[in-house]
Amino acid sequence: MPPTAPLERAPDLSADGDRPPGERAPTSLPVRTVGLGLLGALLLLTGSLGAGGTLTHDPVLGSGPLSVLRYGHGLTAATALVYTGFGLLVWAWVRLGRGVLAHLVDARGVLLAAAAWIAPLLVAPPLFSRDVYSYLGQGLLALHGMDPYGVGPGELTGPIPENVHPTWQNTPAPYGPLFIGIAKGVLLLAGHELITGIVLMRLMLLAGLLLLVCVLPGLVRHLGGSLPVALWLSVASPMTVIHLVGGPHNDMLMIGLLAAGALLALEGRPAAGVVLVSLAMAIKATAGVALPFLVWIWAARLEGPLWRRFARAVLPALALFAAVFGACVLAAKVGFGWLPALSAPGLIVNYLSLPTGLGQALHILVDLVVDAHPVPFVEFGRSVGSVALAGLIAWQWWRARDGGPDAVRRAAIVLCAAALLSPTVLPWYLTWSVALACALPWTRRGLSWVVGATVVLVVAYYPDGEEAMDNFPLMALGLAAALLAAESLVRFDPLGLRGEPAAEQRFLPAERAGAR
Repeated sequence: MPPTAPLERAPDLSADGDRPPGERAPTSLPVRTVGLGLLGALLLLTGSLGAGGTLTHDPVLGSGPLSVLRYGHGLTAATALVYTGFGLLVWAWVRLGRGVLAHLVDARGVLLAAAAWIAPLLVAPPLFSRDVYSYLGQGLLALHGMDPYGVGPGELTGPIPENVHPTWQNTPAPYGPLFIGIAKGVLLLAGHELITGIVLMRLMLLAGLLLLVCVLPGLVRHLGGSLPVALWLSVASPMTVIHLVGGPHNDMLMIGLLAAGALLALEGRPAAGVVLVSLAMAIKATAGVALPFLVWIWAARLEGPLWRRFARAVLPALALFAAVFGACVLAAKVGFGWLPALSAPGLIVNYLSLPTGLGQALHILVDLVVDAHPVPFVEFGRSVGSVALAGLIAWQWWRARDGGPDAVRRAAIVLCAAALLSPTVLPWYLTWSVALACALPWTRRGLSWVVGATVVLVVAYYPDGEEAMDNFPLMALGLAAALLAAESLVRFDPLGLRGEPAAEQRFLPAERAGAR
């Protein structure tokens, strides 16, 4: 959850006399760190040609010298390249975070690093997910006049449907009408070129990340955080580089609109904020949980008793939401069938979801005594999670009634809870709350927890998009790497391999006595 205590300013290392021997002067562009992450991204690109979510019949990789990466020892080598690239990217991200916390790297340096790391993946095959094929398949259904909320891409034939994951072949689209319209537009531009369609989809979704970059300075100003830290958390993170861009995932567009809407509300333009968050909800329904918090921000700017102010804010907010959402439905030429289709992700059962994990744990315990079917236990856990989430949303919403930045902070808490307590949790769901929470003040230890969680969440899936959570040796290795990465952010050389003198620890962005 978003932290509450601010970072204490790290020592100023700008004076030569305070710098350890051999250390170079501070720079806004950490060239070696950027280069390390870029190498990792290039390895991810190369490995994805064989180990990623490649096409069933690939016109580029199906024949020729690169085809060796798709089979046998070549596939093993490609997989090794992906994980090596991921490791280097995490290493670079942690190094960049140290520079940010030591005030040696500014916002410009973080953005340049993120751009360098993202660029190679714009043309890579899908990584750690095959969702983009489902996006295109659902757009193709709408383009052919079929209801993507009634049938799945399996109703069609051709290269797009044949690349959709079997789980989603006959599953209706769980996305909002605006996104279905965007998918239709991508297909109109790409025609029958599937690779072009993937790249265009990435570029369209990248607009959300660019929007987030533009609004973060304003959010940081209102929420009291640090801009370099916010950019490091939300833009340069391996979760963004690998999942949101490498995936790619439509969450990237949703969080940009969500953050922009929150900023407009804080800037005294709540109506415009409601419009943008409504558009975010027309991409993915989850953004809708933030709308009630914007109503409090709107109401706080009015005069009179609480409930009168609330009524004067909620009525126009509802009217704006209905108008925006209705316009998206008409423009995309789809119906409202997406509401029942929202349950589609529930087909995935994994223990990243706290309620689902609870149900699975109960089943394991009971199954030790009697033979029991897992479904009732999973459903019980999910029911408990739904009740807990509803209660948490109501509590946080009521406590946000004073509006202002606190309402945005509580919206971030609710978005985090919506990800963790939903029936199914996919790694990139945690980016929902980070889009807002990154602009809050963070403790060093809080940031280290984010680093550890990021590593575990990426490792939870294989590079080709299949679930890896039942591969317990891999998950154990990922957990060990996560703990090491988390500790490396706040403690130089946590394994003690370099034997640095304790006196030099004070020059590093680690936790010190009395520091937060």
